[in-house]
Amino acid sequence: MCKNIGFISTRFAGTDGVTLEASKWAAVLKKSGHRCFWFCGESDRNPAATMLVPDAHFIDVNNQWINDRIWGRKVREPIVTDAIHDMRSLLKKRLRQFLEQFAIDLIIVENALTIPMHLPLGIAITEVIAETQIPTIAHHHDFYWERDRYSVNAVAEYLRMAFPPRLHSVEHVVINSVAQEELAHRKGIASIIIPNVLDFENPPVIDPERTAQVRASVGLAPDDIMILQPTRVVARKGIEHAIDLVKELNDPRYKLVISHEAGDEGLEYKEWLKETANNLGVDLRFMNLKINDPGNVEENGENNGAGSYSLWDIYPHADFITYPSLYEGFGNAFLEAIYFKKPMLVNRYAIFIKDIEPQGFDLILMDGYLTRKNVSQVRTVIESADIRNAMVEKNFEIAKHHYSFNMLKTRMNYLMNIFFAAAPL
Repeated sequence: MCKNIGFISTRFAGTDGVTLEASKWAAVLKKSGHRCFWFCGESDRNPAATMLVPDAHFIDVNNQWINDRIWGRKVREPIVTDAIHDMRSLLKKRLRQFLEQFAIDLIIVENALTIPMHLPLGIAITEVIAETQIPTIAHHHDFYWERDRYSVNAVAEYLRMAFPPRLHSVEHVVINSVAQEELAHRKGIASIIIPNVLDFENPPVIDPERTAQVRASVGLAPDDIMILQPTRVVARKGIEHAIDLVKELNDPRYKLVISHEAGDEGLEYKEWLKETANNLGVDLRFMNLKINDPGNVEENGENNGAGSYSLWDIYPHADFITYPSLYEGFGNAFLEAIYFKKPMLVNRYAIFIKDIEPQGFDLILMDGYLTRKNVSQVRTVIESADIRNAMVEKNFEIAKHHYSFNMLKTRMNYLMNIFFAAAPL
């Protein structure tokens, strides 16, 4: 039974985790014959299937004005309340237009009912759901109580109401077991876990010409060894540990490459990393490329334009992956490294310990700091093809069982059946 599915968020563009997972969900739904549409403030989706509403973006000037007056404060001025409700009213009208224009049967709200980067949007979505009783999947990636910046606020009543809401027509999905427990404890809301996924049934197709262009753009020589840090430049990614690793490997062929841009929240951290790498004699390189969502190719019928690249053009050249994150909601880069059969150093962050490590992956693990044993293990894996191949093949098979599109399809079947008693996807 074909349905029109409406994805709603502040942004569907680039390579943030919410955008990447939304693309994967859409791919599974479209393969089953459903039609997907997009409501957001920034988009790189198919324009014909998108309602672009700049006011819905978290960087909208009016939303930023509100944010400056509600976070880190305990008292809210009446003028701020008025501004919140003005935006809520505007966004409710646009949401209803979206539902009507594309004859939406079910909405999937991606993190907009989870973390209040755009408070009026979350309230608007909640009210539209309550008024229409439209079947809704609230896909939660990281809750506001996980972020320090939201701990002191002047909008507690709105957070209780809408982040997330307790409504009969909403089914809640979280990406890890800690989030599931916290949601039940704090809100009395039951949820199901759908971790991040990749299409392990179909290994990646590599374009040699494009990947060669990527390597050339970074300035790597043929005998250079590329240590890839496939993350954004933010402090919680622990990139200083990757710099320490390359220093300890003590070989001029080893080059540390960071795939993503810093963005506003990581500019000072980036400068500190550059200074640290320079002082330690580590060759640190930042990719000066536009990196796009690899799952979004079919939306525009092209590979996101000339001169732009996807993550899939970067991974093939990596000899080793560093993933020393201090915190992750799940870990897209972890799955991507396994998908491309790359060996990896992982810091044992909390969600990894509880949800991922028990699956039995073969990895080089650190516990908050780099040891001599870690360095020796990395050197051995890079230099021994037999050890490396056995490691990555084992990891691929484990991930194929636990984090594949087939797993996502099974759990989506369950959710669709709740709403529509639908035939399996």
